[in-house]
Amino acid sequence: MSNILHVNLSSIGYLLDVPSTLSKPSKRWHLAFATIYCSRALHSLLNNPLSKNKTRKLLLSAPPFVVLDVEPQSGVLDIDQTSLTSLVKEKNLDQLIQLRGAEGVAEALKSNTKNGINGAVKDVARRKEEFGSNTYQRPPTKSIFHFVAEAFKDLTILVLLACATLSLGFGIKENGAKEGWYDGGSILVAVFLVISVSAVSNFRQNRQFDKLSEVSNNIQVDVVRQGRRQQISIFEIVVGDVVFLKIGDQVPADGLFLDGHSLQVDESSMTGESDYVEVNTSLNPFLFSGTKVADGYAQMLVTSVGMNTTWGEMMSTISLDPNEQTPLQARLDKLTSSIGKVGLAVAFLVLVVLLVRYFTGNTEDGNGNHEFNGSKTKSDGIMNAVVRIIAAAVTIVVVAIPEGLPLAVTLTLAYSMKRMMADQAMVRKLSACETMGSATTICTDKTGTLTLNEMKVTTFWLGQESIEDSSSISTNLLKLIQQGVALNTTGCIYREPSLYKFEFSGSPTEKAILSWAVLELGMDMERVKDNYSILHVEAFNSEKKRSGILIRKKAESTIHVHWKGAAEMILAMCSSYYDASGSMKDMDDGDRMTFEQIIQGMAAGSLRCIAFAHRQIPEEEHEIGEGLEKLKEDSLTLIALVGIKDPCRPGVRKAVEDCQHAGVNVKMITGDNVFTARAIATECGILRPDQSINSGAVVEGEVFRNYTPEERMEKVDKICVMARSSPFDKLLMVQCLKQKGHVVAVTGDGTNDAPALKEADIGLSMGIQGTEVAKESSDIIILDDNFASVATVLRWGRCVYNNIQKFIQFQLTVNVAALVINFVAAASAGEVPLTAVQLLWVNLIMDTLGALALATERPTKDLLAKPPVGRTEPLITNTMWRNLLAQALYQVLVLLILQFNGEYIFGVNKKVKDTLIFNTFVLCQVFNEFNARELERKNVFQGIHKNKLFLGIIGITIVLQVVMVECLKRFADTERLDWVQWGACIGVAAASWPIGWVVKFIPVSEKPFLDYLKW
Repeated sequence: MSNILHVNLSSIGYLLDVPSTLSKPSKRWHLAFATIYCSRALHSLLNNPLSKNKTRKLLLSAPPFVVLDVEPQSGVLDIDQTSLTSLVKEKNLDQLIQLRGAEGVAEALKSNTKNGINGAVKDVARRKEEFGSNTYQRPPTKSIFHFVAEAFKDLTILVLLACATLSLGFGIKENGAKEGWYDGGSILVAVFLVISVSAVSNFRQNRQFDKLSEVSNNIQVDVVRQGRRQQISIFEIVVGDVVFLKIGDQVPADGLFLDGHSLQVDESSMTGESDYVEVNTSLNPFLFSGTKVADGYAQMLVTSVGMNTTWGEMMSTISLDPNEQTPLQARLDKLTSSIGKVGLAVAFLVLVVLLVRYFTGNTEDGNGNHEFNGSKTKSDGIMNAVVRIIAAAVTIVVVAIPEGLPLAVTLTLAYSMKRMMADQAMVRKLSACETMGSATTICTDKTGTLTLNEMKVTTFWLGQESIEDSSSISTNLLKLIQQGVALNTTGCIYREPSLYKFEFSGSPTEKAILSWAVLELGMDMERVKDNYSILHVEAFNSEKKRSGILIRKKAESTIHVHWKGAAEMILAMCSSYYDASGSMKDMDDGDRMTFEQIIQGMAAGSLRCIAFAHRQIPEEEHEIGEGLEKLKEDSLTLIALVGIKDPCRPGVRKAVEDCQHAGVNVKMITGDNVFTARAIATECGILRPDQSINSGAVVEGEVFRNYTPEERMEKVDKICVMARSSPFDKLLMVQCLKQKGHVVAVTGDGTNDAPALKEADIGLSMGIQGTEVAKESSDIIILDDNFASVATVLRWGRCVYNNIQKFIQFQLTVNVAALVINFVAAASAGEVPLTAVQLLWVNLIMDTLGALALATERPTKDLLAKPPVGRTEPLITNTMWRNLLAQALYQVLVLLILQFNGEYIFGVNKKVKDTLIFNTFVLCQVFNEFNARELERKNVFQGIHKNKLFLGIIGITIVLQVVMVECLKRFADTERLDWVQWGACIGVAAASWPIGWVVKFIPVSEKPFLDYLKW
């Protein structure tokens, strides 16, 4: 018996192994045959008379069921990627009809048009494996060698390398390989060190931009999986997903339109055509990745992702350009160019003086002999001397040109970008970092920025009565309210099958209304939807401030219009109302005034007031319901009023006060009515309690729009709150403020805010509620939608500007001192006290370590105690000129004393004297870095313990300087110094601290310093 069973089971196993090469009909015949064979085999076992008991025992010991997992081996799904890609890319309607429309494609993709894909980890993984992930290949990241090569393109570096190579060749030829490589080799090592540091800095900055690009592209998308609506990363979308789209969204992948209303898509990013394309089920159900939703809402079925989309192919060739030049960098380039010209002039003079002195026999070698003796001097010696002189002159140019300024800007911007990310602000455009420091006006939204965006229905009115108990509402009125809520919404409800727990999704207002209708009014959204078919939808946008829907009741074929939106706008469309008992009454002027007072009362309590209205369309007015394109907007019946509370964010009042204290005006621009706007603005500190609606500080958008241009310009500064504003009003205000010379920052979250965000000097979009269109139009994304983060961005903007000024003061001090000491020494003594290697070391301290130390100072509270920096204010202020000239004068004086009397003062030889000059010069810069921390404040040590990087760099600089002087005698051309000499160098350098303290008592003029030099 067991042999028979074994044979039968073997046969069954063979039969169930469906060959992958068979066609679909053949597979079905194969499986049908297998099923019949299995049933007959099992039947024969049960009816075998020879060993009934054994058979029963065997069968009873087995499980009471058989699980057959029959799965075609050729692939997971019933349609291949090539077909899907060509279907959408070629807009092939015929092929779509053959596949039985979007529903047929969904079925082939093992997806459900309502509930989406299964969403299990294995299911998602299989789809990624079969159809690819929603990512695209990026151009390869620039390697560090690319930046090394870029550094070699600097002309001064190339000249130095040529000089070093010649010096190396002549030195080895003259003194042999053992001794002759030091001069040229030292310059080569120093140059390569400077190049390496520059390349590493640029490489790190480039990597940071790559990371920024990844973060900014990581959009959150609404999908439904296993019947549950949820947000996932755009990179996690797979073929078969059902995605929800609304106004302002970016289409995350190629796909097909499933369901929705009034969907218009901006395909200009793909086609260049500015006209919106209508997408619907019948004529154009195709959606393309990277396009933007301009109007309406929809659900789409994803058919292609990543590199299988046109957008993916296009984006794989585009990379974020980190070389964007900011306005501050452009100004610094001019400054660098001006200083460079002075440096070139000084270097040329030094070159001429040194060459003249050499060829006239006025220079001596280390043994006191004349270096040039006419024809007696060997040509190699002449060439070596000339190369050494040229190298010295070129090195002066290297030190004179403040190459560290662009690096300092890059470092401080990169550092501030990283820190701002931690402070909930993502910078999309570098220029915004520094421009924000100059902002004089911030125009902010209310909802979600000043408020928490956690909305809840707290007040409910039927007719002219406030309703506390929903059980008293009449049945017909309850049905109308439920229709208006359940059908006229872009939100949805998910309920856990096993739990009496609801999840609401959509905008905060939609979630609040849905939550109230379900939990308070007992609404069953699915049942309401099943009883009605939607004929036409007018989606909500920030201009209309309402949404409408045309529906037909399936059982009765009656047609209804429902409107929902801003209470006073819906009220204006009504000619009757339902009272609390459900009876319809005509609305006279007295009733209308009563409703207006109810709305104003709710608004004064900081509530957002939403109204619901309805009208049944007579048959004669609407014989063909599907043909009606415009919903009735008059003779409506008011159903109900609800008040939604959105509390102010904690800490927002303090943030507003900080901005006002910093000389920045905060204006609130909102779509809410004037009473709600005034109440919230007063609560946040934007308005004083004594400022009434008629004081000129509060204005409605329509009123502002209707002012003459002259009136607008006259009144715009006084306006603190603009209520019931449209995106056009916001744009108009920004333009007026800019015309008056303000630097304007604007917050926005809607698609229609894009023009104002682009027009503003700094566009700030909201990371949570902001649409993709708004984010792409902005310069900075506020990740937590919080106004306090806007104040933080303001502080960081000022910090960037302040840090750059600190570094300019520090760098110019070194430039002035180095140029003067080298020129005077060359002109008088025929030699430069600082060698090429020593000057390159000073250059490294200034350009890289100095920039790193001063450019990474964090913002302090004092920054907001100053007024904004104007557009035309000079980069180098009178305060900076005072500080840097005092320090440079002191350094030049000390170094010239050492140059001419150093040997006598310390009783040392020329080599030790030159080392003393070099050591004192470097230590002066180290001590002056502390002075540069504060431009105006006398206490330069305040908060220094918090900046570990600054202290670390100071420590590293001192250690490296000790190594240069004490250990690298041949390389740096130095002599060892004793303790007394080190003490003298430190003492002279430390004197810069008291000098810096005393100098800050000297008052400075308001007129810019350079204006005195103009004729």
